Amino acid sequence: MSKMVVIYWSGTGNTEVMANAVADGGKAAGVDVAVIPVDDASKEHVVEADFIALGCPSMGAEVLEEDSMEPFVESLSGLDWDNKKLVLFGSFDWGDGDWMRYWEERMKGYGATLVQDGLIVHLEPNDDDINSCKDLGNALVE
Repeated sequence: MSKMVVIYWSGTGNTEVMANAVADGGKAAGVDVAVIPVDDASKEHVVEADFIALGCPSMGAEVLEEDSMEPFVESLSGLDWDNKKLVLFGSFDWGDGDWMRYWEERMKGYGATLVQDGLIVHLEPNDDDINSCKDLGNALVE
């Protein structure tokens, strides 16, 4: 069975809500899904998965969370991304999504194949945002 892993960092709970909805989209397609906070995740979780979803809100001057998510993403730089698919998601309060565009380019530079543009949600996800997250999870595993 194909494996999907959703690894995320969430400070207020908004990105966690998104992570669970992305996971629901993968589960609906019949894929084995694990949802893991980044502090409990390892590079091996990504190595063993066919489909990877990474979630992190915009922090500070539109950057990834620096204590946990940034080092984790950096650890993925030498990974073999062949036969893996990736999506990125996260919430934000202000700005215009620079952190997501930078993150997308970074992951492409690592050799990752992004299924679609990163999904960003302003603050707390509403019902439409939750559905977009489910759609993202489903698109990842198609």
